[in-house]
Amino acid sequence: MIETDRLLLRHWQEGDLPAFRAQSFDEEGMRFLLVIEDEAAFEAMLARLDLWRDAIGHTFWAVISKSDGAFLGLCGLKHGGRGTAIEGMTEIGWRLGKDYWGQGYAREAAQAVLDWAWASLEVAEIAAITASTNAASWRLMQRLGMKRQHDFDFDHPLVDDGSPLKPHITYFIGRPTS
Repeated sequence: MIETDRLLLRHWQEGDLPAFRAQSFDEEGMRFLLVIEDEAAFEAMLARLDLWRDAIGHTFWAVISKSDGAFLGLCGLKHGGRGTAIEGMTEIGWRLGKDYWGQGYAREAAQAVLDWAWASLEVAEIAAITASTNAASWRLMQRLGMKRQHDFDFDHPLVDDGSPLKPHITYFIGRPTS
C-alpha cells in the first residue's frame, strides 16, 4: 500500500500476527503504551484495526521490512479516541518492536504515512499523542515537524489514575502549503 526505500506498509496478513502478538505482550516494548492484558484484549485490538480500515479507509498498517520481510510493527492513521483531547480528529501513531528501535524505521514509516495522508485525505491537520514520559515518541513527533499544543494535553481516560502514563501530550502538524 505505502512503500519507502526500506519499508512496506500494508494491510494485515495472518503471517504478521505471531510477531505482533509477541510485541504486544513484551513488557519493555509496551512500557509507554496501554497494556494488552490478555489474548481477548489482543483480539479486540485486531478487530479495531479492521474496523478502522473498513469504516474510514485507513488504519494502523503492518510495517514490513522490504529486505527480509520481517514484521517490524505498525504505523498509520485513525480517529482520535473517545474521551481524549483529539477525539474524532485524524491521529497518526506508530509502534515498533524493540529490536527495531533506533534505526530510523519509525520516522521513515511515519513520514510516509503523513505523505500518504496529505495526498489521500482532506484534512487540515494531523495529531499525535503520547504519554508525557515517552521522550522517544515526542522527539520523533518534533523531527516530523509536529508542534506541541499544550492546551490539548490531557489525562488519558483509559489509563489508571496515579499511573505515570496518565498525563498525555499532544502534537499537531498542518497540511503543507506547497
